[in-house]
Amino acid sequence: MSATATSKPRGRLFFANPGPTNIPDSILHAIGHHAVDFHDPEFMKMYDECWEGVLRVMKTTQHMFMYTGSGHAAWEASLVNVLSPGDTMLILETGNFSESWGRMALDLGLNVRTLGCDWRMGIDMAALKALLEADTAHEIKAIGAVHNETSTGMFLPLDEVRAALDAAKHPALLLVDTISSLGCIDLRMDEWGIDVVVGGSQKGLMLPTGMAFTGVSDKAMEASRNSKLAKHYFSWQVMSARKQRSFIGTVPTNQFYGLRESIRLIEEEGLENVFARHARLAEAVRRCVRHWSGNNGPQLFCANPSRESNSVTAVLMPEGHDAEAIRSTTKNRFNVSLGAGLAKLNGKVFRIGHLGDLNEPMILGTLASIEMALKMNNVPHAPGGVDAAMEYLAAVAG
Repeated sequence: MSATATSKPRGRLFFANPGPTNIPDSILHAIGHHAVDFHDPEFMKMYDECWEGVLRVMKTTQHMFMYTGSGHAAWEASLVNVLSPGDTMLILETGNFSESWGRMALDLGLNVRTLGCDWRMGIDMAALKALLEADTAHEIKAIGAVHNETSTGMFLPLDEVRAALDAAKHPALLLVDTISSLGCIDLRMDEWGIDVVVGGSQKGLMLPTGMAFTGVSDKAMEASRNSKLAKHYFSWQVMSARKQRSFIGTVPTNQFYGLRESIRLIEEEGLENVFARHARLAEAVRRCVRHWSGNNGPQLFCANPSRESNSVTAVLMPEGHDAEAIRSTTKNRFNVSLGAGLAKLNGKVFRIGHLGDLNEPMILGTLASIEMALKMNNVPHAPGGVDAAMEYLAAVAG
């Protein structure tokens, strides 16, 4: 290698993307299983155990369907099973992924209305209630809500969405994307009256991308019997008649070995403890960024403290400074991978994923690398953000 060539940084990659996320070694080992017959009784026993485990994470006793595909596959399944051509869907704007779900609905032949918002503040619940009350003909058949918007670090309180629906006495189905919140942030499908929960394998469940699921209420199952949108691979009615209650075609058996281990790890720690760990690490990240914001430095993109995400933080760069330069420095110099800004936020924010399999040293190493990158790129900031994070973590450790 020439003296001027740049070598790859040594040491383990610090993967701080908001999805996919770090995969624990025990899950990697579990996935590395030989091929099995997915009709075999022993596999079906494990299949059922995994099924029940995901239902426990969703906090539901109702229905569920699984798919080979990403979270976008579950998005589509949620729409085609409960709606018909020309139906109206209301999208609650939270950022890039709420917009994407709306575009999918349009492509499927649905009418889409959007309750807009300032991406840094989130939707106004009073405005939602007023909109629903004004829909006296109940033209809105479903509401699409992103529980945790990965592009903005914006959390949406689903209990308040349900309260707005109930106060307006509106019968619309509530469809919720939990792709970056399931297994990270409290979700209560039954208690909050959620009709469809959209989830994916690659974030809080700590698995590779490739499996998705929808939790489905009795109300949504009834709607699926009358839905007229075209479907087959995603059809709940077709799936319900199968032994596996899902999967039109071959079952991804290796994913189930990993999923069994994922559920074991989550329940070994305790689901509420998992939520508490995510909240603790998220607050450490936020305290660090708030400290950096001095001297006209980077800021939390989410400017509404009541909506701050516990699984991802988007960091807004000062005017005139490129977020991609920070991502390049952390990756190429320190082997730390951060998330990019999406859509209109490209180059304006970088994103720190703090979900799934991670702990305090992993967070602190990531934050230290970012603080060094800020200095190396002459980005104004108040030094000592990592100290602020350490002080908080040390205080809550006992």
